[in-house]
Amino acid sequence: MASVNDKKVPKWNAASEYRPMPGVPDELMSENGAIRPVWSQFLSYFSSLAPADLAGRFARGDEYLRDAGVYFRQYDQKNAIDRSWPLSHVPVILHESEWADIASALTQRADLLEHVAADIYGPNNLVAEGKLPASIIAGNPEWLRPMVGVRPASGHFLHFLAFDLGRGPNGQWWVLEDRVQAPSGAGFALENRVATARVFSDYYSEAHVHRLAGFFRRFRESLNLMRGGDENGIAILSPGPMTDTYYEHAYIARYLGMGLLEGEDLSVENDRVMVRSVSGNRPISVLWRRLDSTFADPLEFDGASRLGTPGLAGAVRHGNISMVNALGAGALEAKALFAFLPRISEAVMGQPLGMPNVATWWCGSEMERRHVAANSERMVICPAVPPLRLAGRPARPEFGMGEAGRELILTPENGRHFVGQEAVTLSTTPSWEDGRLLPRPLSLRVYLARTADGWVAMPGGFARIGHSRDPKAIAMQQGGAVADVWVVSDRKVSTETMLAPPAGPYVRPRQGALPSRAADNLFWLGRYVERAESTMRLMRAYFARLAEAGELESPLLSYVREHIDARDIEANEAIPTSLRAMFSSAIGSAAKIRDRFSVDGWMALNDLADSANRMTLTATVGDDSARAMSVLLRKITGFSGLVHENMYRFVGWRFLTLGRSLERALAITSLLTSMTDDEAPDGALDFAVEVGDSTLSHRRRYTVRTTRPTVIDLMALDSMNPRSILYQLNEIKTQVDLLPDAGVPGHMSELARAALRTQTNIAVQTPEAFDIEALNQTYDEIAALSELITKAYLK
Repeated sequence: MASVNDKKVPKWNAASEYRPMPGVPDELMSENGAIRPVWSQFLSYFSSLAPADLAGRFARGDEYLRDAGVYFRQYDQKNAIDRSWPLSHVPVILHESEWADIASALTQRADLLEHVAADIYGPNNLVAEGKLPASIIAGNPEWLRPMVGVRPASGHFLHFLAFDLGRGPNGQWWVLEDRVQAPSGAGFALENRVATARVFSDYYSEAHVHRLAGFFRRFRESLNLMRGGDENGIAILSPGPMTDTYYEHAYIARYLGMGLLEGEDLSVENDRVMVRSVSGNRPISVLWRRLDSTFADPLEFDGASRLGTPGLAGAVRHGNISMVNALGAGALEAKALFAFLPRISEAVMGQPLGMPNVATWWCGSEMERRHVAANSERMVICPAVPPLRLAGRPARPEFGMGEAGRELILTPENGRHFVGQEAVTLSTTPSWEDGRLLPRPLSLRVYLARTADGWVAMPGGFARIGHSRDPKAIAMQQGGAVADVWVVSDRKVSTETMLAPPAGPYVRPRQGALPSRAADNLFWLGRYVERAESTMRLMRAYFARLAEAGELESPLLSYVREHIDARDIEANEAIPTSLRAMFSSAIGSAAKIRDRFSVDGWMALNDLADSANRMTLTATVGDDSARAMSVLLRKITGFSGLVHENMYRFVGWRFLTLGRSLERALAITSLLTSMTDDEAPDGALDFAVEVGDSTLSHRRRYTVRTTRPTVIDLMALDSMNPRSILYQLNEIKTQVDLLPDAGVPGHMSELARAALRTQTNIAVQTPEAFDIEALNQTYDEIAALSELITKAYLK
């Protein structure tokens, strides 16, 4: 591999047409048009790549993101649509010396915010001493009165923060936003890094870019210190799959080896938070909260919330659960605080802010302004703004002219006053568009995590890139993109990983609890996938015979079509709508357990659904649809093999297997009930054997023609045939016996008894005695097993 220091002759100058915007600082070029030193090596490498090579590299990065299922959810007035992840492939590059200054300033700000949080939920000195107006706190819907006087179990209100930064015209970084409620994007930053490193793989490995893994390892270690015993769990608390950042929640949970929970997974018993699991309720002591505080507990906060857990605030109050960040921390995101943080910093920390926030004015009531003025050396007031602006439409920001002609963005806050912030012109960074580098607006999101040694900054972050000169277009919902942030060194950097150094002899960790909701989704994932497979086998056999018959109607086709109609499958569609609905249901179940589902499995499942949707555009009923079913069958069996061969044999796998076996048993029983009936036409028995994927086995085992006894013997009573009813019931019995609390010595659970009874009833049957009445009874008993599983473990 060539070193990045090797001399290369540029094939073209990538920056030859690059022109920074007049009066706007640029990350790549200085004011005199010179390439900044931190960019020079990358730009030389970039210019050595032919445009066609760049296009291929960028496509490779995009392909990785698609395969990994990285997306963002874009909302309009009617719908929420999952969009491809908008990666701007050119990274933002900063030198480690500049990054050290950023980290130091933000560490100071994090300590300041911790002090403010402790005060507004504690002694309230800042208001009493006139350093904060009371309405900024009391009028803030994120300030939670039930949390006043509650000291966090960890001793800290804040543990994981993000700050949105912009570089102003003088080249200085400014804080644009404090992200305290439930900062998002850290997982996306990891995916940006993987994708960008693949795009520039030959350069990245030797570019002295600081790695991100060490940051996450230290944060995970700090969470482990907070748990208070190995029996207590740690998890991420998510609002669920409908949130626009759910993919990131699942990704971070997998990356850190933590559980991903939703409010319904939790209950509170004796002021302790418990996870509802298939093994019973298990204690949990640390929750990394990714939902807003007001939704966390419908008893004490928002009574309309369906995302939280009743009693959670009480558990926090009794010190039995550590929340990351503390409930009510979102109050620190109020824009009005920006107007007061500079002098609060000087008053309580004895130093000015290391990094200023964007200039902000608070437009409160006259009485509040007098109170602040009487207790401070400098009065913080709203500058002169035309009254018409303040009386205008408060549903969106309005612009006005403030002191010294400054342009202000006026934002209604708390419904009682406005906050005026100076409009900021962001610096620009290179973005590859239309075959050339163009300057685009940039904002930087930097993450800080509290560790045993204090705050640690992620060495890199998450950059948002505008795709036009309109600063508002920097948000992804408005067409913006994202980019990786490289913090580079002049020397080789350590290649940190998530693996912590051994602290003693190896001790195998205990298995984590499987939440009942996750077990439910695994169970139904197995059922939906098996239901889709049995449908495809049924429809392939039907379409093949339809193609052979041409336009001639036959008794067998009419009979089979009645069976298909009874299963609510559209026999007149080449790719039945109900089949595609099964794929959608399977994806829906898998989406709710993304933290427990492999990337390969997710890709295979989505590829299956996409293939079926594409086939609807071209496939026609008959031989064409039969071949389409064969293609889909190969894909679904590949998915099943991938999941069942590679999935760890823990409790989750058992529920997936139970769902699959139950559904297959029901499908085969239903098929045999129809096709072995005395009224079934000629060809029905062969049809059943084909749908049951047992044609070859039947030919080898039986020398006689297909008869009802041979079909029943092979497809119902043969314990060696993986497509038989008895084989599925043996599997169900095996898995049920291994489930938690399936039985104790001398006593079997209701589910275990039912599984044994159903299995035994089939095992003692003979082909002659196993008639239609027995098949119907078996179907009902198998269906009852599903209800018992749900009752015992999934509610």
